[in-house]
Amino acid sequence: MPNEKVLNQKKQMVAELVEKFKNAASGIIVDYRGLSVADDTDLRKKLREAGVEYKVIKNTLCKFAIKEVNLEDLDPVFNGPTAIAMSTDDPVAPAKIIADFAKNNEALEIKSGFMDGAVLSLNEIKSLAETPSREVLLATILSSLNAPVSNLVRTLQAIVDTGVEPVDLAAKNVPEETPEVVVADAPEAPAEAEAPAEAPAEEAAPEAAPEAPEEAPAEE
Repeated sequence: MPNEKVLNQKKQMVAELVEKFKNAASGIIVDYRGLSVADDTDLRKKLREAGVEYKVIKNTLCKFAIKEVNLEDLDPVFNGPTAIAMSTDDPVAPAKIIADFAKNNEALEIKSGFMDGAVLSLNEIKSLAETPSREVLLATILSSLNAPVSNLVRTLQAIVDTGVEPVDLAAKNVPEETPEVVVADAPEAPAEAEAPAEAPAEEAAPEAAPEAPEEAPAEE
């Protein structure tokens, strides 16, 4: 029966594994049996350069640890020589590097994996491995933002070089002619029936001036 010191050491190792499982964005469990020393060294180098932790683990300790993080479905894979590759910030890197390496090294067998607290099937690991890496995704995003950023940099540099106030610079960049806005003609409303125009009043004939009375003949 192991003494108290050994038990405490194992408890500490299990606690460390629990933290690693909790903090990992993803992990790939492999059987490294059959890899040559040179191949193993090459694999470790590739993973290390990508910021992926890779270590050989004891199955019994892992079986205790996975119970603490609700990954009991991984229990059957912790048999035989076992190593695990885990990343805390790039969920794609472990699967991509391991899968690419296994294409040319059949001795490396992918057992299972997990991501965000869920167990991955082999098909899901394959799909994950085919996902673009974080660097490729970032490069794509930056490329799409390149033009607007370049314009912003040029504008800021112009402000520094000329001392022009941003408001004045913005005003200079406003086109002189405002593009004409074409508005679709609205359907004409039916014309209201117009009231018949009043007939012009007949001009009144000027009244005839009264005739002057005839003068009586002067008496002789």
